[in-house]
Amino acid sequence: MMHIPYSMAMHQEQAYALIEEFSFGVLISEGLQATHLPLLLDRNEGEHGTLYGHLARANPHWRSLDGQEVLTIFNGPHAYISPTWYAKKPAVPTWNYAVVHIEGTLELLDSSVTHEILDKTLAKYEPELLDDPETLSDALRDKLLPAIVGFRIRIHEIHGKAKLGQHRSQEDQAGVAAGLRDSDSPQARQLWRYMQTIPLDTEK
Repeated sequence: MMHIPYSMAMHQEQAYALIEEFSFGVLISEGLQATHLPLLLDRNEGEHGTLYGHLARANPHWRSLDGQEVLTIFNGPHAYISPTWYAKKPAVPTWNYAVVHIEGTLELLDSSVTHEILDKTLAKYEPELLDDPETLSDALRDKLLPAIVGFRIRIHEIHGKAKLGQHRSQEDQAGVAAGLRDSDSPQARQLWRYMQTIPLDTEK
């Protein structure tokens, strides 16, 4: 299980929001098999929500997954933190990040539900394709459907961690925010924008 200091623990709604924004996850199962893939969250299905996705049938990973307990990891924004950004020195470099771990039971699905997953995936990422038969026709989707395997993960546990410098003073936090905001790195600026959505409670 991921180590999460109390001040860095996400609320469930924050974890849901990260999954929905950064939905490309890593599905890990017994034997340390792993597949990288997009996943859809249904917050209202089950006690803790349900994830939906699909794998290529050519990927042998799916053959051992039905009924198995799995771990899914969603990486949010992350960036290098320079010690020069802190008000208090001496200091050392670190890395700040946000991440969610999901534990649940995976169930393989039939072709009709898998078709629904495809439509919902399109609706999330590029809804215009649902009404663009020239680019993505029903015939093409029906032809490709046998080449994938749909699944759902019934969530048992949600562990979200936002390591954003909560243990630092307000002055240090302000320095980090400014450093990320003014950075040339898109990754750093993305972390800064994310930090605006997460209230930080200092321990000092």
